[in-house]
Amino acid sequence: MNLKERLDAYEKLMRLDKPIGILLLLWPALWGLWLAAPGALRLDILLIFVVGTVLMRSAGCIINDFADRDFDPQVERTRERPLAARRVSPAEALTLAAALLLAAFILVLFLNRLTIMLALVALFLAVTYPFTKRFFPLPQAYLGIAFGISIPMAFAAHHGKIAAVAWVMLAANVFWAMAYDTEYAMVDRDDDVRLGLNSSAIVLGRYDVAAVMACHAVFLAIMAAIGVWMRLGIFFYVGIALAAGFVAHQYRLIRERDREQCFGAFLNNNWVGAAIFAGLALDIFFRFRIFQY
Repeated sequence: MNLKERLDAYEKLMRLDKPIGILLLLWPALWGLWLAAPGALRLDILLIFVVGTVLMRSAGCIINDFADRDFDPQVERTRERPLAARRVSPAEALTLAAALLLAAFILVLFLNRLTIMLALVALFLAVTYPFTKRFFPLPQAYLGIAFGISIPMAFAAHHGKIAAVAWVMLAANVFWAMAYDTEYAMVDRDDDVRLGLNSSAIVLGRYDVAAVMACHAVFLAIMAAIGVWMRLGIFFYVGIALAAGFVAHQYRLIRERDREQCFGAFLNNNWVGAAIFAGLALDIFFRFRIFQY
């Protein structure tokens, strides 16, 4: 391969051409940052979290493809991934993942000790998640923890300690991840059964649609309860209502279990996360702006 082809392969290996994973990882981080320091968010911490999210998600995708390199060639949706198609060697992939993880860890070194410790937990989760499909019947729950660990990290970065609300929001994120990653798993259910892999879509069987909606409902209920707990205003609840509207749309997409529609429902979760963040950010902006007057 020439340089352009190699860079293109690396881009696809890191999924930079498909940013949905970065966004689903970024929204919980932004919720945590805005809630941890309302009206006093440090821009340096925000930058570290945003860049770190991109680096960690890119590394996680590489590790996932490395773990699945013998499975992906047997699945239509994944057979053209660079490792599966043998356009990138396993050694190249691991070297690139190590470089990304090192860069992410260097960023965290600018934060306090507790945040660094949580970053090591995040690293462990990111490296081990791809292998949970071999033995854990609900890897989607593990993913929810991995994708939500940035929430307590946001509190730790600003205060050197973690407020109870951070753990509650992390629990909400687990339910959200269970919902959207089950939608994703519904796309690959037949292939996963054939390959002997685990997923919530397989475990739930004909109750998959009901379970997705139940997880979404619990997620939104917990987020609304956080709004009451933290005395958030009307903008936050408008964001929750908009998110509920997107969830209702997802039900229409997944109820027939069509693979393309299920994937569309998975992608739609970007708007769920964005709606909640917009409501939270607007509420904090106007609350502190009014306070200044």
